[in-house]
Amino acid sequence: MIVVHHLNNSRSQRVLWLLEELELPYEIKRYKRDPQTMLAPTSLREVHPLGKSPVITDGKLTLAESGAIIEYLIERYGNGRLVPAIGTLEHLRYTYWLHYAEGSAMPPLLLKLIFDQIEKNPMPFFVRPIARSIVSRVKSSFIEPQIAQHLDYMEAELGKSTWFTGNEFTAADIQMSFPLEASVARGGLNASRPKLMAFLNRIHTRPAYQQALQRGGAYELLS
Repeated sequence: MIVVHHLNNSRSQRVLWLLEELELPYEIKRYKRDPQTMLAPTSLREVHPLGKSPVITDGKLTLAESGAIIEYLIERYGNGRLVPAIGTLEHLRYTYWLHYAEGSAMPPLLLKLIFDQIEKNPMPFFVRPIARSIVSRVKSSFIEPQIAQHLDYMEAELGKSTWFTGNEFTAADIQMSFPLEASVARGGLNASRPKLMAFLNRIHTRPAYQQALQRGGAYELLS
């Protein structure tokens, strides 16, 4: 039995969604973030040394990293579903977007999250103006332009086809959901990029997506 070690409001929501799309049986073991630090609990280190989510166990196998988990589940249990045929242009795009999501799209969003926290956190009054000036400069000169560049790129790519790999929904679209939902939450994604918002609307109405939300619980990236 596949067990998803599920951290609330995390990338592991994508794994639940994929399992629902594949109609595979699975169990959920839940973990809660520390309400102050928002970090995963140390109990996750008992599953994987890095103590992060998502992690799945499948028999004797323990596997972390969203992309690796998606590739494993598709290859082991997909039976050709949610992946383009090998050797096609669509399969090359599938591989690209599967890796782009975490390798390119997420880093500036993570930097935005970190610098937003620095800006909000208490600090000695005598360093506050300097620290906040530096944070503001880094955000406006580097982080926010990077996020905008990636959003413009993804918007243009979805102008070529309905889904990221082509006209058929694939597991790469599941992988791409998290950076786009994070972009709505903290990266400035809104109706000014209609194709990305339409993509989010399409995935949110999928029955498997809704079922994953019901099983996974509250998902605050959507708010």
